[in-house]
Amino acid sequence: MRLIGADGEQLGIVDTPEALRRAQAADLDLVEVAPNSKPPVTRMLDYSKYKYEQEQKSKAARKHQQQVNIREIKLRPKIAANDYNTKKGHVERFLKHGDKVKVTIMFRGREQAHPERGRDLLGKLLEDLGGLGVMESAPLQEGRNMSMLLAPGKEARAESTPEVDAATAADGTTPEGTKPPAEAPPAADATPAADAKPAAEAAPAADATPAADAAPAADAPAADGAKTQS
Repeated sequence: MRLIGADGEQLGIVDTPEALRRAQAADLDLVEVAPNSKPPVTRMLDYSKYKYEQEQKSKAARKHQQQVNIREIKLRPKIAANDYNTKKGHVERFLKHGDKVKVTIMFRGREQAHPERGRDLLGKLLEDLGGLGVMESAPLQEGRNMSMLLAPGKEARAESTPEVDAATAADGTTPEGTKPPAEAPPAADATPAADAKPAAEAAPAADATPAADAAPAADAPAADGAKTQS
């Protein structure tokens, strides 16, 4: 077999026992790297270290790969205005998260005789999204369903910040009644409640003042002070 050293140097053609002896003397493994060659090619190396380096390279390669998910939103041709706005809010969040969205119109019974209603609804949705979404696949009817594929637009990529991504990931599995991102600030205001513990601990100091009940005007600055500390 042809033997290659640990540093890549060519050691020539040697017998198998001699190759094993050299690998053992160097405290390395003898790995066959080209079994179909004539003669076969082997190399002396630390196989556990080599395997670890290959795993690290594959992990680094996966980090640089952008994973694109395809979400699906289903609509009916006669969808109510509130339901439409809710579904549109889901589409907006998915696009801001960088996902593609497959919008499907489901027809039933006599609705199949009016496919133009589905196309009009898809066109209205695309127009309402503005620059958040671009049509990647035109509306196509397959049986009772009509589908259109949307991809994130320039505005969606511009708004795709880590804060938006975190909110989207949390809302991705919520029920359809979830409020759109524009109504999300109340939830953000509720978060500091966990940080308001110091203010709660400061309350006994305010209660310990005998004049707190007798002078209402003095309570207002104390309350403002507590808010400032939080």
